[in-house]
Amino acid sequence: MIAFVSGPVAALAPTLAVIEVGGVGMAVQCTPNTIAGLRMGETARLATSLVVREDSLTLYGFADDDERQVFELLQTASGVGPRLAQAMLGVHSPDALRLAVSTGDEKALTAVPGIGKKGAQKLLLELKDKLGAPLVGAQRAPVAAGPAPWTEQLAAALIGLGYASREAEEAVSAVTPQAEAAIAAGGSAPVPQLLRAALQTLNRAR
Repeated sequence: MIAFVSGPVAALAPTLAVIEVGGVGMAVQCTPNTIAGLRMGETARLATSLVVREDSLTLYGFADDDERQVFELLQTASGVGPRLAQAMLGVHSPDALRLAVSTGDEKALTAVPGIGKKGAQKLLLELKDKLGAPLVGAQRAPVAAGPAPWTEQLAAALIGLGYASREAEEAVSAVTPQAEAAIAAGGSAPVPQLLRAALQTLNRAR
């Protein structure tokens, strides 16, 4: 098993990073939040999980070992593959997922694309004794003045992909109505989808 990769960041995409390891470019699937913490040319260390299929070998990368462990635990639930597990971590931090499962928060799970009400109920039952309690007492984000966390995550991801701060701010503004609609519907801002929409906005502007 490849436990981690470490080396210069050779390329970045919305959900993919290429890390140069010993002269070889390792393609690593990552959440937008993880991508946001990477910079082209800078050395990065990503905890990894190798998923083996008959026709493919896919390496998934994470900011730390805890995130990787939760990724692997999520897949012990029926119907959860690596893509859905990564989508869950793209929307929620490991501790936020632990909190959602420990408190039976269906809404938090249905905020993840691909998980409906019945699926959320099933996951809450299956994961209840697997994820454990939050490590640092995760709490729901309070309503406060200042930028919403999703705007900072999205802007950081766009800057990490090479866009200027001004371009990132304009793209965030362009997708804000989409994010607000998702939040008003009782969910959370879907950062992966917002990132794709923001990139489309930037491509049209160029």
